[in-house]
Amino acid sequence: MKRAGLIKWLRENGAEFVREGRRHTIYRKENRFTEVPRHREIVDILAKKICKDLQIPFRRG
Repeated sequence: MKRAGLIKWLRENGAEFVREGRRHTIYRKENRFTEVPRHREIVDILAKKICKDLQIPFRRG
């Protein structure tokens, strides 16, 4: 999955940008936080875990 596609999906589902870390971008939804690494491609297993952390349904692509 492309990083831009994942971030777009997170934002569409209510996640908001918090801050830029050293190698990751931090997003939150309500009181849940997760980190999105800065790579062009994010493997589906990691994307699924990121969505699970924020209680957002996972979508491929």
